[in-house]
Amino acid sequence: MKTLDLRSDTVTRPTPAMRDAMVVAEVGDDVYFEDPTVNRLQAVAAELLDKQAALFVPSGTMANQAAIAVHTRPGDVVLAGENAHALLYEGGAASALSGVQIQTLGSGGLFDAGAVLAAIHPDEQHYAPTTLVTVENTHNVAGGVVFPLDEIRAIADAARERGLALHMDGARLFNAVVATGIPAREWAEPFDTIAFCLSKGLGAPVGSMVCGDEATLRRVHRMRKRLGGGMRQVGMLAAAGLHALEHHVARLADDHANATRLAAGLRELGFRVEPEPETNMVLFHVDDEMAFLRATRERDLLVNPIRAHTFRAVTHLDVSAEDVEDALERIGQVA
Repeated sequence: MKTLDLRSDTVTRPTPAMRDAMVVAEVGDDVYFEDPTVNRLQAVAAELLDKQAALFVPSGTMANQAAIAVHTRPGDVVLAGENAHALLYEGGAASALSGVQIQTLGSGGLFDAGAVLAAIHPDEQHYAPTTLVTVENTHNVAGGVVFPLDEIRAIADAARERGLALHMDGARLFNAVVATGIPAREWAEPFDTIAFCLSKGLGAPVGSMVCGDEATLRRVHRMRKRLGGGMRQVGMLAAAGLHALEHHVARLADDHANATRLAAGLRELGFRVEPEPETNMVLFHVDDEMAFLRATRERDLLVNPIRAHTFRAVTHLDVSAEDVEDALERIGQVA
């Protein structure tokens, strides 16, 4: 029986065409700025987001934490949505590495400009300075929810009025692009820095990008070095990222369609699905999560709980429409 892995879109394998691109990639020493494939990837990413510069980093966590570090000082407060990845899933890095506190706003990963203004501390000695707002788009825990662009722009206006910097954790930014038809550069425009992953829905084996203006990216580059992210002949990995950007963005629509079908099938089986999937994630309610987890694992179906009684299934490059029907059949046996 084929193992069906719906735990995350991080579990994909490089396609044969991506592997071919990696094999023939030109390489050089990236620490000396001499890897031509890395340089091309960074130029392509900067152009896609209409920013002056971009930097290839090993992981989404490093991308977010390097950006947080350059926008803050120890003791500062960073504002973020409920269940932000930078708070829950990055090993406490914001406090351990940058000495900052993350204060969450809103619910379901979303918040508004009013919440930002209400959360900013007074400029007075008793309070920690509030210096950065982060937006996660799409949202990891909320089920791939797209953060509305109009709300982002209002948040950005409020933050600018109060002198706050802005960072987007756009790990799955291109899912938002495909779901809405809004180009990446429009999503990126309000932000000082934007991070996006090559290794999630885009299917590369490793890597993320940080984009922004040249002065800020020089500081991010130094922070990458400080965090141990300086890489040498890394063009083979950059080639995978280039292939992903050139060939795997439009096909995200397939993942979204598969998620919609999975949600419909789960409802037919009697599961409560909430919210309605907007991109490639499906959240559904299970009464006994441990029994469900054991039963699905016995049927070679991998899906993870994300909180009490709630599972998250993620469609991706290695999950076909036929695989979705197969998954529903196995879940039906469990139900």
